[in-house]
Amino acid sequence: MKGLKKKIDNVKPQFEKGGKFSSLHSVFDGFYTFLFTPNETSRSGVHIHDANDSKRTMIMVVIALLPCCLFGMWNVGLQHAIAVGDADHGLFHLFFYGLWAVLPQILTAYIVGLGIEFIVAQIRGHEIQEGFLVSGILIPMICPVSTPSWMLAVAVAFAVIFAKEVFGGTGYNFLNVALVTRAFLFFAYPSQMSGDHVFVSLGDDKAVDGFSGATPLGQLAASDGPAEVLGTLGAPLDLSQMFLGLYPGSWGETSTLCIIIGMVILLATGIASWRIIISGVAGGLLMSVIANHFATPLYPVTYLSPLEQLCLGGFAFAIVFMATDPVTACRTEIGKYIYGFLIGAVAIIIRCYNTGYPEGAMLAVLLLNCFAPLIDWCVVNANINRRMRRAIVKNQ
Repeated sequence: MKGLKKKIDNVKPQFEKGGKFSSLHSVFDGFYTFLFTPNETSRSGVHIHDANDSKRTMIMVVIALLPCCLFGMWNVGLQHAIAVGDADHGLFHLFFYGLWAVLPQILTAYIVGLGIEFIVAQIRGHEIQEGFLVSGILIPMICPVSTPSWMLAVAVAFAVIFAKEVFGGTGYNFLNVALVTRAFLFFAYPSQMSGDHVFVSLGDDKAVDGFSGATPLGQLAASDGPAEVLGTLGAPLDLSQMFLGLYPGSWGETSTLCIIIGMVILLATGIASWRIIISGVAGGLLMSVIANHFATPLYPVTYLSPLEQLCLGGFAFAIVFMATDPVTACRTEIGKYIYGFLIGAVAIIIRCYNTGYPEGAMLAVLLLNCFAPLIDWCVVNANINRRMRRAIVKNQ
């Protein structure tokens, strides 16, 4: 690695101002800082130095996502094998089947998203930020495995341009880019995102061309009253299967167990806010208890128990990996409690009482992204007013 760094340092002047390739400085700097820590230091002004920079933060989030990602790939292979009646395959066969199925989505998200960011950074003469390292893997994980690559490319381009770059790039966006991509797909192509999940054959002679079946929440939303949550072939799902994630859904967000592992990594490294996570779960649990207590056949999802509500769909994934996004979440400590609680409560409200949209976590996070600045403003002004009153009383 030292030899590679030395060679790159030798050609670096050609990409600096006045160099032969100075017009590609942003691209070179992006690759250089991705491979190595820059050896430049600040020369003026007052600065706070911290080893946990944005690059390390993004890499730790990617590491925290790995359990969900790897499990999701295996589960895609498992659900496909179950659907076609040929589940007697080993761990690696199922995993590589799922890997091959989701790889086009991952490559599409990174190529389109990073390509746009590189172009914009080059035009503006800015550094290339690391924010899309996380968004690029989050986007395919929260989409059905059957989402066509061209459709995903259009959605990624829309989200990166209109939810991020027009506001100034990484750190300036007020909406979560991955969720904007998912929202664009849902509203632009509703037939593809309606809750049906397709497992497509990838060349197995024994496999049918495809299998279509509603996700658990999609089943409930389409039912006429209390109904069992069923797996791929119609067998009832128990709570343990829901917790482990052994059911069809957006491939990266089904396993609550893997999400908890990722949550522990994020909390141990100080990247995620435990206040948002705890309050989000509390809001979801409270609203689930209320909805279940007043369950009605008109809204079948209300018959789910509170634990089933937490384990099914994208609720847990949204609370841990989306709501805790430091750019779009509240920044005040009290504001984080309010923000997280409202996300959890609104997610369950949408899920239970909007039968046309059985998954409410995405819209709940995006809605509270819009209100996060207002929540912080209210908290800060409440603190100022409280201190002013204390000061007045003290001086009297």
